[in-house]
Amino acid sequence: MLQNGQLAETVISGYTSDGLGVCHIDGCAVFVPDVLRGERCLVRVVHAGRNSAHGVCAKLLERSAHRIAPDCPQAKHCGGCALRHMDYEEEFAFKQQRVRDALARLGGVALGELPITGAERCDGYRNKAQYPVQTVKGRLEAGFYRRGSHALVPVERCRILPEVADLARAAVTDWARRSRIPAYDERTRSGLLRHIFVRVGMKSGQVMVCLAVNGETVPDRALLLRLLQKRVPGLASVQLSVNRSPGNVILGDVTKTLWGEDAIDDELCGNVFRLSARSFYQVNRDQAERLYEKAIEYAGLTGTETVLDLYCGAGTITLAMARHARRAVGVELVAEAIEDAKQNAARNVVENAEFFCADAGEAAIRFAEAGERPDVIVVDPPRKGLSPDVIAAIEAMAPPRVVYVSCDPATLARDVKLLTANAYRLDKAEAFDLFPRTSHVETVVLLSRK
Repeated sequence: MLQNGQLAETVISGYTSDGLGVCHIDGCAVFVPDVLRGERCLVRVVHAGRNSAHGVCAKLLERSAHRIAPDCPQAKHCGGCALRHMDYEEEFAFKQQRVRDALARLGGVALGELPITGAERCDGYRNKAQYPVQTVKGRLEAGFYRRGSHALVPVERCRILPEVADLARAAVTDWARRSRIPAYDERTRSGLLRHIFVRVGMKSGQVMVCLAVNGETVPDRALLLRLLQKRVPGLASVQLSVNRSPGNVILGDVTKTLWGEDAIDDELCGNVFRLSARSFYQVNRDQAERLYEKAIEYAGLTGTETVLDLYCGAGTITLAMARHARRAVGVELVAEAIEDAKQNAARNVVENAEFFCADAGEAAIRFAEAGERPDVIVVDPPRKGLSPDVIAAIEAMAPPRVVYVSCDPATLARDVKLLTANAYRLDKAEAFDLFPRTSHVETVVLLSRK
C-alpha cells in the first residue's frame, strides 16, 4: 500500500474527468494536478487512500510538447481554470475523449468519431461572474475558491472574464472596505457581504451587478452607486439579493433593485433576451449559438411539430425552437426566469410559445397524464442530470425525438443508458467547448424512438 510522502518516478497515462493527470504507482492509481499525459514525473504521494491516491509533481523529468506556461498568476491555486498548463490542442483532445469515454463506459454506447466544436476565443468569454467574499489576513477580499476548498484566493484579474466584471468587483470591494462592511463568515453565519455577482450582456454591452447579502439592506448605498457608476462602463442594473440561508447557494429568493433596471438585455440566436439575476443563461454566448443551432438541427423541425422544452430558463432554447415549430412549450422551476421567458416571447413577437413555472419532473408527469404527445422533447438539465420521474414521463409521452443538451458527460451517459434501455437509440452526438481553460464541456445528443 502506498504511503504518504512516498516518491516514485512514473509516466502520466491520461486524465480524470476534471483534468487531473493519472499515473500508477505500485498498481495504485494516483491523481496529480498540473501535469500532461506522456510526461515523466517524480511524483510525491500526499494522500494515500485504499484504492487510489493523490500526489504532486515533485520534479518534471520529461516535458510534453503541449505544455505551456500558465498566463495567470493564480492558475495553480484558483479552482476555476484547471487547464492553463496545456495548449488548446491538448485541451480539445481531452474534452473530446472525456465525452466519448463517458458515453462508452457509463452509457454503453460506443461512438466512432465524436465531433467537437472548439471555441474561437479562450479569454474574456464568460458573461457571468460569481465572486465569493471573505476576510483574508484582516482585509475584505473577493476572488475565487482554492481548489477543493472554500478558502478564498484573491484575484485582481480573471482572464476568462471580460475586464468590466473585474472593474465591478473592484468597485464593490472598495465600497465595502471604505464603509467597513463585514464579509460573511460561513462558520459563524455572521457578516453581511457574501458574493458579488456580475452579469454582462456580451452583445448589448449592458452590465448587472448584484450583491448577495446576509441581510435586508446595505449601508452607504450612495457611495456604492457612485463608485459603480463611475467605474463600470455599461452599468444598467444594481441589485441586492437577500440570502440568509446557511448553505452555499449564492443568490437568495428575494431580489431588490437598488438602481437602474430590474434586468439587462442580450441577444442570442436572433432573439433579444431579458435576463434577471436568477435567469439561467449560457455563460459563453458565441458558443451557445452554435450549440443551439445544432440542437435545432437535431430536432428536425418542419414547422408542424410541438416541442416541449424542460428546464427552459429564460426561454433561450424554447424561443429558438419556436421559430421552426408549430408550438413550443417551456417549463422552468424558477419563477423569475419564467417571467423573463414570457417577456422575451412578447418582445420577440413569438406567439407560438407558452411557459409554465413548475418542477420539470412534475410538469412532465402532468403533460403525460393529460395525453400531451410532443413531437420533440428538449432537455437541458443542471449538472445532476434528469430525475427518474422525468425519464419515466419522457417514455410515457413517447416523442419520436429527444434532444438532450448536457453540461456533464457522466450524468448524460447515465441518462442515455436509461433511455436507450427500452424505447430509444442514440443517433448523434456532438461536443461543444463552452468553457475554455476549464475541464467542463457541453454535449448535445439526439435520441430517436426505436
